[in-house]
Amino acid sequence: MIEVVNLTKNFKNIKAVDNVNLYIEPGEIVGLLGPNGAGKSTTIALISTLIQPTAGDVLFQQQSVINNPKLLRDVLGVVPQEVALYKDLTARENLQFFGTIQKIPKGELQGRINAVLKQVGLEDDRKKLVKYYSSGMRRRLNIGAALLHKPAYLIMDEPTVGIDPQSRSYILQAIKQLNQEDKTAIIYTSHYMEEVEFLCDRLYIMDQGKIIAAGTMEEIKAILSSEKTIEIKLERHSKSFVEALTTLKLLSNIQIAEAQISFTVEKNTDFLSVILPLCEAHNIVLKGFHVKEPTLEDVFLHLTGRALRD
Repeated sequence: MIEVVNLTKNFKNIKAVDNVNLYIEPGEIVGLLGPNGAGKSTTIALISTLIQPTAGDVLFQQQSVINNPKLLRDVLGVVPQEVALYKDLTARENLQFFGTIQKIPKGELQGRINAVLKQVGLEDDRKKLVKYYSSGMRRRLNIGAALLHKPAYLIMDEPTVGIDPQSRSYILQAIKQLNQEDKTAIIYTSHYMEEVEFLCDRLYIMDQGKIIAAGTMEEIKAILSSEKTIEIKLERHSKSFVEALTTLKLLSNIQIAEAQISFTVEKNTDFLSVILPLCEAHNIVLKGFHVKEPTLEDVFLHLTGRALRD
């Protein structure tokens, strides 16, 4: 098991990671979510022993990897957010280079390269220069480089950013297969909630350097079990109607579109007794409404806020 204990990282006056505790068991997929600047990439860099913490520790088999990085590096693969490949080399030559760095025995390396190329669907393009690859092909090869030494643990930092839906689907299925067949444990970060819901056994949500929620998908969604989201459809709405709506204390997280408004209320609230008189007072026609079950995105926005942060 990899265990993160009271991990903290300061950069001058900025606390990028603030007393973080988490763990990953063999064979599970754990999601690490958070808005930009939450501290996810710094946490990943600390776990993978690329940088030293200000305080705290990372344990593997109950031993400190801060003091002995090789202990974890031998069983850890890292797929960085930025593609780390040599564009003027072929796929095979890239894997040959990375396999040599990882000190995979020569007698095993060619077999591993062939297996990885098949695993990421690049067998037929193994002799093509990477600079002629599509974004999806580069992403898949980037993953392949991390799999050469058969890591027991794999860190994947937003591996599907900027690629087409077909490549994205292929990568997600490959990750699922890798976990199920090889029992590879994976730490997965993404801004795509549907990816996390499809892949992950457990989640950690980070914000401002701290873990603000943790648990299984069901446990995380249960955070909003006392609330419900309502979508109302209108023939139209007016400025005065919207202003009146936003003053209602019963409603929160109000989102306004052209002919649709969504908001959150306490689970047992009779929202129609409030909305219908308001519509009548402003001569607004209510065409229908829909009660939504809480989604992972709803919980994420509830915990971290809806405002953009750069």
